Amino acid sequence: MRRYEGRVVVDDVSLEVQPGQVTCLLGPSGCGKSTTLRMIAGVEMQDEGEIWVDGNLVCDTVFRIPPERRNIGLMFQDFALFPHLRVGENVAFGLSGDKAEKDKRIGELLERVGLEGYAAKFPHELSGGEQQRVALARALAPRPRIMLMDEPFSGLDNRLRDGIRDETLEVLREADTAVLLVTHEPEEAMRMADNIALMRHGRIVQQGAPYNIFNAPADRDAVAFFSDVNVVRAEVSGALAQTPFGQFLAPGIADGQSVDIVVRPQHVKIDFDRNGVGPSPTISDGTAVRGVVERARFMGSESLVEFRMEHDQSIFKATVPAVFLPKQGTPLWLMIRRDKCFLFEVE
Repeated sequence: MRRYEGRVVVDDVSLEVQPGQVTCLLGPSGCGKSTTLRMIAGVEMQDEGEIWVDGNLVCDTVFRIPPERRNIGLMFQDFALFPHLRVGENVAFGLSGDKAEKDKRIGELLERVGLEGYAAKFPHELSGGEQQRVALARALAPRPRIMLMDEPFSGLDNRLRDGIRDETLEVLREADTAVLLVTHEPEEAMRMADNIALMRHGRIVQQGAPYNIFNAPADRDAVAFFSDVNVVRAEVSGALAQTPFGQFLAPGIADGQSVDIVVRPQHVKIDFDRNGVGPSPTISDGTAVRGVVERARFMGSESLVEFRMEHDQSIFKATVPAVFLPKQGTPLWLMIRRDKCFLFEVE
């Protein structure tokens, strides 16, 4: 736990990071992700709780091993290279041993990150991607057991980011390093992580493999963090939620309880209007509801269509993996796939 001026910013966070695996601490800005990293690194001291590395206590509220002795590497989004030191000197910073040992280690790391021959250059002579790789080499030089990464790829342009990100993780996994990476981008977490810890308001609300986090979200906000959502509110009666889209199973929920039925745009089915008549109801897709196209946009690999629903004038979104751009004002029928929606009680 960590408090600032009486306000709890990290609350009851419990994480276990395994060697050779990447755990992503994912959440919106200001939720306590970076503070958690700083406490693990030893830059800040927690108000409650303990931190262990390889079965050894490194910090509680009384005992504290200083940051430089924790065998933990750090990478930040600004790379934090020393501008007055050459690449080789940056990588050597923090290394112990004689010059021959240091030079050997520097050569090994620069070769591994694809920068052999760059030892004599200064940081300002490098591109952003090259600077990121120098920062990685420097962080790996002391052979840390844990690598903490605070949005280290956010400063790179999109063309470079994916390649640099994949190369970095390959190096870290080969070194059998346990990685804890902070990000606010769901796509980055899904691409990189073996395990995701979803954080909100200083607490971890859900942990698991990316597939499980995405397909079995803990609550409505967890669904919405990964993608746009459509929400249909309903009331339960006889373990069924009644909606214009038909009935939805609501087992174990009391009569009269309000629920939100949440569906992602890619799981909304669209059908054509036939003189005011839509498709017949089905068990898998329920009842079709008519909407009128408000806007249609081509997004590259898919099209996003926004509808004004006739029954309540709400906006409903659907994505289709093709160039489907109906004109504004076109009536179409929408259905919700029962196997792809989520139902949550309204608190």
